[in-house]
Amino acid sequence: MSSTKKQKTENGHIDNGGLWELDEETLNSGACGFTASQLFIKNPACVAYTYDDVIMMPGHISFGLNEVDISTKLTKKIALKVPFVSSPMDTVTEHNMAISMALQGGIGIIHSNFTIEEQAAEVRKVKRYKNGFITDPICLSPDNTVMDVMELKAKHGYSGIPITNNGQMGGKLMGIVSNRDITFIDDSSMKLKEIMTPRDKLAVATEGVELIEANEILKETKKGKLPVVNDNDELVALIARTDLLKNIEFSEASKDPVTKQLLVGAAIGTRPEDRDRAAALVAAGVDVIVVDSSQGDSLYQIDIVKHLKASHEKLQVIAGNVVTPAQALRLIQAGADGLRVGMGIGSICTTQEVCAVGRAQASAVFHVAKFARKYGVPILADGGIKSTGHITKALSLGASCVMMGSMLAGTDEAPGEYFYQDGVRLKRYRGMGSIEAMSKGSDKRYVWENNSSHSIKVAQGVSGAVQDKGTMQRYIPYLTQGVRHGMQDAGMQSLNQVWEALYNDTLRFEIRSPAAQKEGGVHGLHSYQKRLF
Repeated sequence: MSSTKKQKTENGHIDNGGLWELDEETLNSGACGFTASQLFIKNPACVAYTYDDVIMMPGHISFGLNEVDISTKLTKKIALKVPFVSSPMDTVTEHNMAISMALQGGIGIIHSNFTIEEQAAEVRKVKRYKNGFITDPICLSPDNTVMDVMELKAKHGYSGIPITNNGQMGGKLMGIVSNRDITFIDDSSMKLKEIMTPRDKLAVATEGVELIEANEILKETKKGKLPVVNDNDELVALIARTDLLKNIEFSEASKDPVTKQLLVGAAIGTRPEDRDRAAALVAAGVDVIVVDSSQGDSLYQIDIVKHLKASHEKLQVIAGNVVTPAQALRLIQAGADGLRVGMGIGSICTTQEVCAVGRAQASAVFHVAKFARKYGVPILADGGIKSTGHITKALSLGASCVMMGSMLAGTDEAPGEYFYQDGVRLKRYRGMGSIEAMSKGSDKRYVWENNSSHSIKVAQGVSGAVQDKGTMQRYIPYLTQGVRHGMQDAGMQSLNQVWEALYNDTLRFEIRSPAAQKEGGVHGLHSYQKRLF
């Protein structure tokens, strides 16, 4: 290139010394789409838009897929490698989901349909997790029977079970029962103390052992399981050869930079007793608390956000849910480090139908993100996500992260058991506003007082089922790669570049008609099979 000075060609295009740029007349005509401001702000029809209504215009690709950077901020002080957050729902996020999310660069928010002690224990399980180590193995006592082992094997698919004096993790290690110990036993009522491999014949590792060292012990002893004990010979972990062989080093894991522990969040409500819940969660090591409410702009939430910020100086707090800048302003003023955006748009949510209040999600995300950006507060687009395309749209409209429920509920790591219906493998999934979930404690998201006049529960959600999606170790990489493809097609190499283009009006969109939405999906086939990966 001889010169980088911009000049016009004879056709009116701008020559920047390399690639030509489009002339102003064509650019302003709508031929290349419209700015977000034109769609959402200069909106004479006063219409709110969903993700399906909006489509992004393609951009120029000058980089490889592996160069697309999707790292982001969850809150003012918490950074993530991938913009994915699992929802605090009792059919989505407990410790297994939270661990898997953090290992792959996101974060999980533990639901609050637990007692305070149970929820704090879930947080501790995530914080104690060490890749390759099983920190909550199923244990039995010497007085359990062969039948107990057989039942566990039928339910969980394995039979290498540590035996402790009290039948619980943390008890004194007494032995271990493996498949070979029970294979030729005819009497299923036989006590495990009669057939187990006793402690003095076990190969064990001491607390603090590194994974490489543990691997060597398993190689030398040719054992399938390696118990890890502390100085009091109490069981603190278990290492399985099968898990070790599958072990992956997760370089993108979300970890505390000082302690190197995985990051985890937890949800609380806005009632007075939730202050005690928050204190217990902080003591357990929680990194971020999500104040969980269907309508976040309330005196109750403002008070608890102020309390959390005053009582726990280092704690990050995400407030919500909100769908307008007016709602967001009051929570930002209270001290929120992040905002959760979405009301009545989840697949199992009926708030808009029951309460006639809410907003279409694309409009809600754009307006709240644009406003919160002035204060440096990231937002989570919560709900309405049905595909990687929706994730890309949410991020392109200003969201820093997306919070997902139904997208993750069918994975192996989600709570609950699989079942079959009409030959399809499913898992149960329910809204926290469903009667079933409210009866477990989530009614505090929807009912503001405890007096008798409010004793009638009005459901704002339903219960259903979602299809099996397999393990998160395959599913999250699929979502990640899908988002990278979308950003590359839009000509955007990083989320910061996306947001810069969004707010300087170079990122372009269009509104799709119902026919265009149909055309943009699978159509014209007699039948087809859809596989995600």
